[in-house]
Amino acid sequence: MTTLVFGHKAPDTDSTGSPLIWAWYLNRQGQEAEARLLGQPNTEAAFVAERWGFELPQVIDDVEPGQKVVIVDTNNPAELPASINQADIQAIIDHHKLFGGIETKGPIDITIKPLACTATIMHDLMGHVATEMPEGIKGLMLSCILSDTLEFRSPTTTPADKALAERLAADLGIDVSDYAGEMFAAKSDVSAFSEAELLRMDSKETTVDGKKLRVSVLETTSPDQVLSRKDALLEAMPKVAAEDGADEVLLFVVDILKEQATLLVQNDTVKAIAEKSFDATVSGDSVVLPGVMSRKKQIIPVLKA
Repeated sequence: MTTLVFGHKAPDTDSTGSPLIWAWYLNRQGQEAEARLLGQPNTEAAFVAERWGFELPQVIDDVEPGQKVVIVDTNNPAELPASINQADIQAIIDHHKLFGGIETKGPIDITIKPLACTATIMHDLMGHVATEMPEGIKGLMLSCILSDTLEFRSPTTTPADKALAERLAADLGIDVSDYAGEMFAAKSDVSAFSEAELLRMDSKETTVDGKKLRVSVLETTSPDQVLSRKDALLEAMPKVAAEDGADEVLLFVVDILKEQATLLVQNDTVKAIAEKSFDATVSGDSVVLPGVMSRKKQIIPVLKA
């Protein structure tokens, strides 16, 4: 049976590239594997796949009972297919906190490390096989690291992530800053997406003090392109929250170059969350949070409702 490799439901570059990388590795080891997506990837992920000569993997809604799968870039059941516990999970490779709730049919390989990017972990797991990676796989791996670290600006960046990215870039003959700029430009072009799509594009669900929150992040080098649609985004938030079974939607527009986030504040509940969580003073429908760039390290862990 072919093993399916996939990440989370809102595929960014790491959750698009890492399934392709690990499927290549499994096939190289003699195990038939194919990458899949659990949703439409963002514009940066689509750019990266095309840049390195890959077709975007097929999007699936669920998995069949007994289907062999490898889960990457998440271990949160809320971000996975509804029938994930009926699948035959072979392995989990991730760099997020352990959520719990996944049930397996037997012992499996689980690797969760405090690195900025799943692809960095995969490189370590490959051992000597990593030296055999073709150019396209190296390009995907470099792209995943640059995306997740925001070109080493994110506080999640580790020396291991940076060293590997620089080594891959040297192998590929690529200037890191120039290529990261191309990636971020692709990510920043959100003109084709509706407000609801933007709110769900790079989003995770979490529960804080009994409140179910959809925490969305848009990383961009052109924040004005998003913030110019602020009124429409604020208007769309209650509908998206209701449709997704959330109490509130929190949207953080991360300015990659200025290294800060703007949180949209649509009501008194979000105002209270912002003031309690970030020691901020909110006087309007948005608040700038200097230095805040990482949902994993600087947003979700500090949220208070």
